[in-house]
Amino acid sequence: MIRIVESFYVKSAVEPADYPASAYAEFAFAGRSNVGKSSLINMLTNKHLLAKISRTPGKTRVLNFFLIRWKDDKAQQQGFMQFTDFPGYGFAEVGLAEQEKWRVMIDKYLNMRPQLKGICVLVDIRHSADPKDKVMLEMLRKRNIDHCVIATKADKIPKTKVKATIQSLAKQLNLQDKEIIATSSEKNIGLEDVLAWFEARLT
Repeated sequence: MIRIVESFYVKSAVEPADYPASAYAEFAFAGRSNVGKSSLINMLTNKHLLAKISRTPGKTRVLNFFLIRWKDDKAQQQGFMQFTDFPGYGFAEVGLAEQEKWRVMIDKYLNMRPQLKGICVLVDIRHSADPKDKVMLEMLRKRNIDHCVIATKADKIPKTKVKATIQSLAKQLNLQDKEIIATSSEKNIGLEDVLAWFEARLT
């Protein structure tokens, strides 16, 4: 199993010309504003303030790139990968013009980042599937982009309800054979499951 040993903020960008050059496998994080993308990245890297957490939903309006160094002690291997934090989508107070800018930004990224190995789509375990999450997943399916769904804030519901809630979300999102990984950044729930998903795509 890999573990993350170092992580660095590289830069923020909007246009492909400003993306950091990289030969490493890249994984992106998508989801609604306030779903917990920054918190998940901080949990994975064990670096509390690597990704800034905003109390104002919709504040992040750029792509944020992070360089990650990982090790596999058992296999005696190490290497690098990169994380990209997408702007949150779907917040009502953000105007349609701004939402369109975000859509174009993401579209360019998907077209211009050949090292992208997969996208983590985050959903809030406390809520029913959101239409915008369904649109995102359908877009990834049509583009044949590998992805997983991560249900955040699993500590906010009773443990006895997690399994049934995950099954319900999977059905709502039409995931079929794809599983949902339940996580909690406060309790470190799901850390190894997410890292295992990355590891399978690094080899």
